[in-house]
This record gives sequence, structure tokens and C-alpha cells, in this order.
Amino acid sequence: MRAAALARAILLAGLALATGPALAAGPERVVNIYNWSDYIDPKVLEAFTRETGIKVVYDTYDNNEILETKLLAGKSGYDVVVPSGPFLQRLIRAGAFLPLDKAKLTNLGNVWPEIAGRLAAYDPGNAYAVDYMWGTTGLGLNLGLVRERLGAGAALNTWNLVLNPASANKLKDCGIMMLDSPEDLIPSMLPTFGLKSDSKRWDDITQVADALFKVRGTVRKFHSSEYIQSLANGDLCVAVGYSGDVLQAKKRADEAKNGVEIAYLIPKEGTLMWFDAFAIPKDAPHAAEALSFIDYMLRPEVAAANTNFVSYASGNLPAKKLVKPDILANPGIYPDDATMQRLSVNTAWDDRTQRFVTRAWTRVRTGK
Repeated sequence: MRAAALARAILLAGLALATGPALAAGPERVVNIYNWSDYIDPKVLEAFTRETGIKVVYDTYDNNEILETKLLAGKSGYDVVVPSGPFLQRLIRAGAFLPLDKAKLTNLGNVWPEIAGRLAAYDPGNAYAVDYMWGTTGLGLNLGLVRERLGAGAALNTWNLVLNPASANKLKDCGIMMLDSPEDLIPSMLPTFGLKSDSKRWDDITQVADALFKVRGTVRKFHSSEYIQSLANGDLCVAVGYSGDVLQAKKRADEAKNGVEIAYLIPKEGTLMWFDAFAIPKDAPHAAEALSFIDYMLRPEVAAANTNFVSYASGNLPAKKLVKPDILANPGIYPDDATMQRLSVNTAWDDRTQRFVTRAWTRVRTGK
């Protein structure tokens, strides 16, 4: 209790420092942020502006494809964006980002070395990006509804929960939702077939696509954010989604005291470890302000505030001391060492394979 109280005191003190008087009046400074929805503590943005005088214009998106299209078209107007691993890799190859001026990132020493090392699979030398949050793709469950249909002794920490037609059909009436993201689903599910998450073989990819096609009739919707509220409301049995999203749903259900018991499980077969990283577009109109924003986000008390708000693991190592104990102790957010060994990363597909995956995914979504 004393440790938790101390952590809270340090956090509040840090945020208090970040709420000092704004800079003297002058030409308005702006930073245009493009980030995932429901993915930052609004108080952090307010504190950043109060301290620096830099106005934050904050827009959100729901999938990496939208971000990629905007950046490749050029002149997006954004200064900081938050792509996920394989998209970060593709966009770096396309020359979409400015190299980070690390001399101006005074808090760069706070990055978590293991996380930065895994992120380097997409960004060698961590030259273009800094991890914001990381997590896994797994199973969000309404435990009451699932146990009611499958029985108290059914194994729940397995991809077969949704890939086995017999199991999926039993859950159809109470609802299954899956991410609208083949880049996440296919690599995550490859280990179920004894295959590596980073496999680029078309036959391997087809195994997962075919399995998903067989159960597509049990899937209420493919969407990358709607499942959060649906789980929280008790309108859904299972969501194949991101760890933090499921835990946000749990938080909302707990706050509503609606009797919905939600759990997030990492499948025993293994799954994908993902990263969302800050990067600066090559044509960013306010690159200096972008660096200021990223450096601010690297402060331990700020990184912890965001983790406490969104229930995702931060790529900031000192922030762990300031994270709420229940979040830090949750293996679905901060997995133990044994689970970490079952987590994989997947690098970007080449253009031909990407087109193949797009066709396969269209077949899964539409049934054609």
C-alpha cells in the first residue's frame, strides 16, 4: 500500500510540474497528432499545452490502412503519427518519415531496451520511431456467456475457441467479433497450425484464411474498435482484439457495475506481439513541435498516466514503477517471462504477398 501511495504521489507530482504556466505570448505553435481512437489520456494533452504553449490538434483513425494511404499520398498535414510494426516498416521503406533527431529527445534513455530491441525488427537501429504502447492480439471473453455455452471445464485460452466451427457455432448467438485486420489476425493465428507468425509462404497464409472462412458465418462483425463497447455492455461473447482494448472494456463494465465479467487471455498456441510507435512524417509542417511532443511522452510519469488510462503496456521502462498495481500485475498487459517467449513479431509482407493477403481477406469478409 505504501509503495502504491508513493507511486501515486510521484505521478501526481510529475503531472503537477507539467501544468505550469504557459509560455509567453507569441506566434502560435501547433502539433498535429494522428493516433488511434481512445488511446491517450486527454489530461496529458492538456498538460503538454499548458507547459509548452504548443496547441495540440488531435485526430484519430481506426486502422493502419487509413494512415498509410494518407502518408503515401503526401501532405497529410500531420506531425506525429502512430503506425503499427509492419506498417511502420513499409512506410520507412517508402521514405515516409524523418529520421529522429535523438539529440533533441532528452528522455530517450527511458525506453525499455527489450521492447526497443523487438521494435528494431521493423525499424533497424530505432532510427525513425519510438515505441508508445505494445501488447498482444488475443481473446476478449464475456466469461459468463462463454461458460454458459461451452461448459465450466472448457479450455478458453486457445484460438480453437473461434477457429473450431463446433465451438464457434455455440458462441454465434451471443456474438463473436474479430479485428478487421489481416495483418494482425493471420500472423497471430499461424501458430495454431504449427507455423511461424512471420511466415511469408502463401500456403501457410491460406491455412489461416481458409479456417477463418469456415467460421465467418459465426462472426457478427469484423471491426477494429466497436468490440470495446459491445463487450462492456454484455452484447458480445468473444472479441478477437487487442489486449488493451479488451481491458478498457473490462474497466467500463466494472465502472458500470452491470455484472459483465470480462477477461483477456493470450492463446496457449502463441500470438502476435504488436507495437504502436511515434514517428514524424517526412513533410511534417511542425517537426520541432513533434519532437517536443515525443520527448514529453517519454517522461515516466506521462507514460504511466497513459498506461493507467488505456490499460496498454508502455514502452517506457521507468514508467512501470508508476503504473497502477492491478495493471502491472495483469499478465494480459505485462506478460510473464514464459509467456513473452511465446510472443512473436511479424515483419511486413512484400507487395505481391500483400495483394494475395488482401484478396484472401476480402474473401473472408464478404464470403466471395
